[in-house]
Order: sequence, then C-alpha cells, then structure tokens
Amino acid sequence: MRLVRPLASLVAASLLGSTAIAPLGAQDAPAAPAAPAAPTYPATPPKLIVAISVDQFSANLFAEYRNRFTGGFARLLDGAVFPSGYQSHAATETCPGHSTILTGSRPYRTGIMANDWIDQKAARADKKVYCAEDETVPGSSSGDYTVSDRHLKVPTLGERMKNANPATRVVSVAGKDRAAVMMGGHKVDELWWWGGDGFVSYAGREMPAVVQRTNAAVAKQIATAQPPLELPPLCQARALPVQVGTRTVGNGRLERAAGDTGAFRRSPEFDGAVLALAAGLIQDMKLGQGSATDIISIGASATDYVGHGFGTEGSEMCLQMLALDRSLGDFFAVLDATGVDYQVVLTADHGGQDIAERHAQHGLTDAQRQTASPTVKEVGAAIGQKLGIAGPVLLGGLNGDIWYDVKLTAAQRAAVEREAIARLSAAPQVEAVFTRAQVLATPMPGHTEPQTWSLLERARASFDPERSGDLLVPLKPRVTPVTLPVGSTVASHGSFWDYDRRVPMLFWRKGMTGFEQPFGVETVDILPTLAALIRLPVPAGEIDGRCLDLDAGPASSCR
Repeated sequence: MRLVRPLASLVAASLLGSTAIAPLGAQDAPAAPAAPAAPTYPATPPKLIVAISVDQFSANLFAEYRNRFTGGFARLLDGAVFPSGYQSHAATETCPGHSTILTGSRPYRTGIMANDWIDQKAARADKKVYCAEDETVPGSSSGDYTVSDRHLKVPTLGERMKNANPATRVVSVAGKDRAAVMMGGHKVDELWWWGGDGFVSYAGREMPAVVQRTNAAVAKQIATAQPPLELPPLCQARALPVQVGTRTVGNGRLERAAGDTGAFRRSPEFDGAVLALAAGLIQDMKLGQGSATDIISIGASATDYVGHGFGTEGSEMCLQMLALDRSLGDFFAVLDATGVDYQVVLTADHGGQDIAERHAQHGLTDAQRQTASPTVKEVGAAIGQKLGIAGPVLLGGLNGDIWYDVKLTAAQRAAVEREAIARLSAAPQVEAVFTRAQVLATPMPGHTEPQTWSLLERARASFDPERSGDLLVPLKPRVTPVTLPVGSTVASHGSFWDYDRRVPMLFWRKGMTGFEQPFGVETVDILPTLAALIRLPVPAGEIDGRCLDLDAGPASSCR
C-alpha cells in the first residue's frame, strides 16, 4: 500500500545525522531493592519548548481519530490531555486564535479581534486591514501587504523569555504568515512562513542555509506530480461522494499535478515541509543546547486548507489526519536524536464544522449554508434609502463585525442602529444582534468553564474598542458561512459556537506521568503553564490565563 511519504522525513534525512540507541540491558541486571516512587513530572526546567498549532484541529476531529493514531499524536496522548480546550472568544478565526496561544491573553487584550477589520481612518483607499500587515506602507492593500507584527498589542512567551534572559532563542515557523507572527511575537531570532513557492521572512532578513536547503527540497517535491494517495481501510469507509453545488467532495485522494502549489497546501506534504524546516532550524541552531531555555513555535496549516477545501468528514481529511500523525512522529524522532530535554504543547487556533450537505446526510437536518441575501451592503442600502442617507451606511459582513459609516452624525447613527437591529434580527439565519454598548457593558468572563459562557461573554472576550465593529452579528448554529455557488472553499469556521471554539490541548515531556482532564480550559492557559515550568514569573494582571498543573501527583508544576 502506497501512502504519502511525510516530507519531514525526506528533508530531515538530508539535514540530520543518525543517532545510535544503546541497548537497555535490563535482562542482565541483578535484582534491585524497591525504589521510591518515581516523580510524576521532571523537577528541572525543560531546555526547549516546542509549541505546535494545528490549524482547524477541532476537538471533534481529535475525538474522531484519537484511537486511530500510532505516531506523534499517540505519543502526546501519553502526556497531559485536555480534550476540551477552548478558544473561548467569539472570533474563531486563524489570527485571533493564534494570538491567544502564546500570549496568555484573549483577543480583547491582544488586539487581534479578527483576521481583518475595517479602519475607515486608514490612509489608503482600501480600508480593510489585515491582522498581520503594516497598512502604513505606501501602495499596500489588505490583499497585497507587508507582513508585520505591529497589530499584536501584547508580548508572547518567547518575548518574555528573551526579556528575562537575552540568551534565549525564539524561533517561529508556519504555513501562514499570521500564525508565525502571532506565536513568534515581536522579538524573534528566526521567523519563516510559506510565501507561495517557498519559505520567506521579513524584508532584509538573511536566509539561513537550512531555509535554502528546505526551499530547494520543497521546490523539487512540488515539481513532481503527486498521484492519488492509496486509501487505508479507515479512509475507504469515509470515501463517500457529496455534491456541493457543481463540486463533488468526500471521496478525494489528494492527488496533485506537477507545479500546483494550491493543491500542495491542501495536502499532507505542506505540513511535512513546515515540520522539516522546524527540524532543520532546531538542528542548525542547536536549540535547547545553550545556557537558556529556547522556544520554537510551529504552525501546521494543511488541516485548515483541507477542511476548507473538502470538509472534515471525507477521505481527504482522513488522509490528512493519518499523515500528520506520521509526520509528527518523524519530527519527534528528530528531536529525540538531539538528546535535548523538550516540552511539547499542541493545540489549535480554532475548530471547524463539516459541510452542510454531509451534515444533512448524517442526521443534522437543520444544517444549512448561508444564503446569498441579505448582505450587509443590501441592508445598509435599504436603510440609507429609508433615512435619506447617502453612502454605504454599513460596512462589514454577517457572522462578525459591522461598522457604521464614520461620516454619520450622532442622530443618524442612532437611527441607523435602530433600523439595522430590526432588519438584521428579522433575517432567518441571524441568531442575535449585539451593539457595541451591550458588549462593553458585559463583564469580562472569569475562569469559569468556557462552554457555559453566554454569547455576549464570548463577544466581550473578542472585543477591542479600537478595532471592533459597532454591531456584532452571530449566525445561528450549523449555518456554514459559505454561500453557493462554491469555489475552492466549501466549509469554514468563525462562529460563536463550540464546534468552532473547542480544541484539544496536549502537553508531553519525557519522564512525565500522563493523565486526562476532561473539564473545560482555555488556550490562554498555555502561557502561564509553560512559564511555570521554566520558573518565569508573569504578573497575573497582564494576562487572562491561569497555570494548569501538569504534575499527575500531589506536587504541582505551577508552584
């Protein structure tokens, strides 16, 4: 049976030497007296922190495949397993989610309240601002931008580590620029993301030899066609075609024509390339072998592209999950060979749901696609006509933020708000309409289980007064925010609902005793948890998270 060869092993093979494993010799050892109970978590700080985000790796996907994993995920399942981690806020998109993972802060504090937002005061024709751009660059737009960390308002764990000890190395590698930037932060030694046909970084940054070698290996890989992947029995059972408009999905095998970089992103090869570069940087920089603890963040993006392109319940996602498991196993083997004591955390930036058409086949008869009408533009035009107001009146979109035209007078704003609430609330797929005043009047949620939060509390956790809209409009549950006819995207995320909020949080380190804690925790808890392991003090008032005890015994890793 031919399965895709994880690219991590192909590239790493050219970068790494081999490490012999000495035999244990347990059968030859004389009987020893009973030893005291082994500690349940190592007493010394790890030398390397490895933070992995698997884009769109929902808790539902994790639950579906967790008993099928045999590679890297299987190893993580032997550690501390929090199956109900939450991106607790409402804006369940890539940029906000990644901004929480290594900052300990919810989006209201990070400033990353969406992938993009409207800034009507921006000094350019395009008023949409991308979360990881510098919109002040002349000639830029939200679609043709210069990558920047300027919108992230808080420090990452790597920044805090480097501030405490400048010898710390901070590295970030990802399939998406916004993932690399939001996890890496403002003080990075190396930061690389996929630029479309190779890994790139900020302008003027020197490209290390390992990045050059990886890019060459990936270019060679892309230039060779990928034939249809063979389906193991698990994936054969999921290979059922589903019609979505003019497209058929569900029974794909992730084949790729030579040179097709779009299909490369929607395949296990993409994560393999990211993990290969991460492995090479760890080797070449000797991360974890210096005087200070180092940190590398890794954004594996292929699961998101597969989910968007095919949905989550077909053969395509099955192949992706099994291949990522193997690639993670290869990656951890590389780390093992270095002899470095490393701590892993793996989570996701958000969850996701399957396509509405397959939901309907699987018993969710109320699942539906967002209708093409009404749009915010249509509603704004109708309000403008009724009130005699020229201009767009409303900006933005459903299932998120809506802004009033800044040219409106106070009286016009009040009238527009009344009309907008009435018209949007009457739309059949709209769950609620929240005003800016309602959201800001809502107390910030405390450390309660995130699944119990009201919709307003979820919105409050996302709300940045400088950037968020004047109205927030969540759609009803199980409405896929992708209209027909579909293009390359058939499924999405971004809702207030738990299928988009709930993600796994997995911690593993050699020598720890594993356990599972099923109750709800938050991704903002990751920073204080890791900071405690390396004895890094973080003032409680600066973050939203709390330390999770990774010691399975009576001791605490948080003290």
